Amino acid sequence: MTFPLRIGTRRSKLALAQSGMMQRAVGRALGVPEAEIETAVPLVEIVTTGDRVQDRRLLEIGGKALFTKEIEEALLDGRIDLAIHSMKDVPAVQPDGLCIAAIPEREDARDAFVSRNYASFAELPIGARLGTASLRRQAQALALRPDLKVEMLRGNIDTRLRRAAEGEFDAILLAVSGMTRLGVTDPIREKLSLDAFLPAPGQGALAIQTRTADADAARNAPWVDALNHAETALCVAAERGAMTALEGSCRTAVGAYARIENDMLRLTTEMLSPDGSARWRRVGELPQPALADARSLGQRLGAEVRAVAGDQDVDPATLDG
Repeated sequence: MTFPLRIGTRRSKLALAQSGMMQRAVGRALGVPEAEIETAVPLVEIVTTGDRVQDRRLLEIGGKALFTKEIEEALLDGRIDLAIHSMKDVPAVQPDGLCIAAIPEREDARDAFVSRNYASFAELPIGARLGTASLRRQAQALALRPDLKVEMLRGNIDTRLRRAAEGEFDAILLAVSGMTRLGVTDPIREKLSLDAFLPAPGQGALAIQTRTADADAARNAPWVDALNHAETALCVAAERGAMTALEGSCRTAVGAYARIENDMLRLTTEMLSPDGSARWRRVGELPQPALADARSLGQRLGAEVRAVAGDQDVDPATLDG
């Protein structure tokens, strides 16, 4: 292994917290003394278009790939050696020359309900203002409560929590995983049901991306074996298979979640109309699947959902605000 092994990361507080966790884990796996990890495995901060543009929905400016594009370019150009992404931000298809080398153990995949005045989603009053920039969360919330007024809320977690605390919204929805990694779980009033609020594909998981040309060497590296969590990788493969079939992006309200119990992988995937008035869902199981089998299950279920749901993509021109 040649040092330094440079890790590319977004500059947001959450991204740096996540990448710092992986930096230390990679360093320990490679036997680097704790005091030397920051030098041997340095973080390279990269500002992405998704970070720069905060006043519009992602689907209006190009989708979630805007959180990965500049980092992937740095990987392809050789300016970094690894990249750390939130898996739910990684597009279904990898750019030519890049691959996911490892997927660490997943954090809690649920969505968090945060509110100054209400203890649960069910307690929100008629016409309450709900803040989120996620089309999936919007559709799922409206499926349960069509009376809610869903308003755009972007920005980092601290900004969103501050706006909720100041009363700009009656409640906001965030990922439990991000709040946990930042150590800001006190504002969580309720962890929402995985059934009612089926997570985004890969939510709660991280992706460690490398160049394809380095993949064989990387797979033999101690950090790959140390960081890759086989069960999480299987579940994410199934979810991303569904996402591929559903063409899941910021333009579609798509959920997928897989879990393994008693050696059985169970995948649930769905698509919703943006206003929550229609919801299409499929569930499937596989015993002791390989990665390819898990992915194929996701693709099959996703295709079944797509066949009945049709095109539910949102035209950004139709959005308010």
